[in-house]
Amino acid sequence: MDEMEEELKCPVCGSFYREPIILPCSHNICLACARNILVQTPDAESPQSSRASGSGVSDYDYLDLDKMSLYSEADSGYGSYGGFVSAPTTPCQKSPNGVRVFPPTVPQQPPPQHLLPHPGSLPPVPRNSCITCTQCHRSLILDDRGLRGFPKNRVLEGVVDRYQQSKAAALKCQLCEKSPKEATVMCEQCDVFYCDPCRLRCHPPRGPLAKHRLVPPAQGRISRRASPRKISTCTEHELENLSMYCVQCKTPVCYQCLEEGKHGTHEVKALGAMWKLHKGQLSQALNGLSDRATEAKEFLVQLRNMVQHIQENGVEFEACLVAQCDALIEALNRRKAQLLAQVNKEHEHKLKVVRDQISHCTVKLRQTTGLMEYCLEVIKENDPSGFLQISDALIRRVHMTEGQWGKGTLTPRMTSDFDLTLDSGPLLQTIHQLDFVQMKAHSTVPAAPMLQLEECCTQNNSATLSWKQPPLSTIAVEGYILELDDGNGGPFREVYVGTETICTVDGLHFHSTYKSRVKAFNGSGVGQYSKTLIMQTSEIAWFTFDPASAHPDIVLSNDNMTVTCSSYDDRVVLGNSAFSRGIHYWEMTLDRYDNHPDPAFGVARGDVRKDVMLGKDDKAWAMYVDNNRSWFMHNNSHTNRTDGGVAKGTTIGILLDFSRGIMIFLINDEQQGPVAFEGLEGVYYPAISINRNVQITLHTGLPIPDFYTPGEADP
Repeated sequence: MDEMEEELKCPVCGSFYREPIILPCSHNICLACARNILVQTPDAESPQSSRASGSGVSDYDYLDLDKMSLYSEADSGYGSYGGFVSAPTTPCQKSPNGVRVFPPTVPQQPPPQHLLPHPGSLPPVPRNSCITCTQCHRSLILDDRGLRGFPKNRVLEGVVDRYQQSKAAALKCQLCEKSPKEATVMCEQCDVFYCDPCRLRCHPPRGPLAKHRLVPPAQGRISRRASPRKISTCTEHELENLSMYCVQCKTPVCYQCLEEGKHGTHEVKALGAMWKLHKGQLSQALNGLSDRATEAKEFLVQLRNMVQHIQENGVEFEACLVAQCDALIEALNRRKAQLLAQVNKEHEHKLKVVRDQISHCTVKLRQTTGLMEYCLEVIKENDPSGFLQISDALIRRVHMTEGQWGKGTLTPRMTSDFDLTLDSGPLLQTIHQLDFVQMKAHSTVPAAPMLQLEECCTQNNSATLSWKQPPLSTIAVEGYILELDDGNGGPFREVYVGTETICTVDGLHFHSTYKSRVKAFNGSGVGQYSKTLIMQTSEIAWFTFDPASAHPDIVLSNDNMTVTCSSYDDRVVLGNSAFSRGIHYWEMTLDRYDNHPDPAFGVARGDVRKDVMLGKDDKAWAMYVDNNRSWFMHNNSHTNRTDGGVAKGTTIGILLDFSRGIMIFLINDEQQGPVAFEGLEGVYYPAISINRNVQITLHTGLPIPDFYTPGEADP
């Protein structure tokens, strides 16, 4: 986590953030630092007074435009930005970041007692105050609320607190009698830290303690610090909790904000739903950035090896050159010195280019890793509104950072070979014309293609790969062969042969790591393989209902996320993604439930019957439920009747764990009955069966429920 420290320090004071606030440009600053860099425009030089006196355009005219923009965008509470702050002509001080700060106007007489601020509250912000972001240099006129109008970044504050605590001394064993040793594990059930001797003596892995979960001390410390979700309040209505999210303004709002009509024409969604959506988007964005960081680490290893090869090849080449030159006459010795200088110059040039690239790539990798660690800490936060205040900016930063690892970034700028040889055949009179010539013959077989990493990506269980021939290659290519392994460390197999330089492979396993490579061929033969690219398919599945798999009586809407039926008979529809590996969880909400029908939920093979209730044949595994109780059904066999039914608004959850081959059902976040089915293996599609009395909406891309630990299910 050391590389994340740069993300946790204020750009003004250089220290860890203290009471950070979020500026409208999405950057952060300490509350105290914000007051230090406020710019106060003197009344005598304000835009209004300048125009009233008939003078020309003032340096502060753009600040007045900012004010107008601010009040015209009252829906969001944020104003537009103007240009840079002009240098004032009145005496002023400088803040730590170089922004000029006007001294506050000295009042002629002390203010009335009832106008003084309460003890402990922020002092009032002077009139015409402006704050300039030290990172993007955008300026903003403050309104009457002053700095209180900016939301506090509770997520960043929590991450800073956790980081500082992680820097504390190592955790000690709580059972050592004298001189406690450093703890090696923590038991989550006992809530005790143990060293290895005390763990073997006091917490043996047998009997009733065998099921206890032991975790590393750092993880245990984090779980101890985990605090309940804080209830956030509105910055404009301090007594109102934030419960909704305005999509246009990208900010959480309360019901009073909505009642006052500030967001009347805007799209407003539930805070919890947007929290989950943005967490998913940030996680997906991090997947791509993580791939770039992995490639950068491998690239650095390649560059460091290249330095060694350059050193070795340089020494070898120099020795050959010296041996040839020493066999020549004195005139050749003079030329030898010149050639040695040329070789050394090329040697140093290669080393300089590669070392510069190592330094540049190391800095970018450190910044990328720091951003990744910071984002991962942010994702751990339980405060929806605080998270949503910074999620958009973080997602943009992640995408922008990933884009910086674009074309040419991870390609060596220099080769390690010295492609030179010395021609010692000419006569003595031609010694002064002696020079280097290329020694490597050209091959007629195509060179190894180059994978275009910026265009290679994965989405759900599909992978797209793109490649090209090396820029200096002149050998004709007739086609390419793309190979993938089985996602489990198995042998490579051909998945594409043709002339295209881009290919999308569908139907891969979720939560699997695939290796891919490509080679070119022509009439002379097959060339070398490209570098091997490692790709990770999505761990969390995003899918919809599949119209192609639905019975004709099924009616889909809401981008195929909501289904109903035109028939009183049960009809089946499947999801558009198949599962065969990993752990998957999705939910369905009953939008309509009339006359107590029996909808069924579960998984099925692709050739399941579509005109009967799910579970009637041997191709489906399902739970069907009415308003009082539920049953599990497979191959028309009904088992495990369980009390507890459904109604309008009920949420049904399906948990499918291929690591154990089991499926579990939930109703309103509570497990319904025991483990429903065991021994599940193969390929399954999410499936439901409904009739016209039911309408269901699907929710995917959800994390595994907190109660469930992989490898441990309720009996």
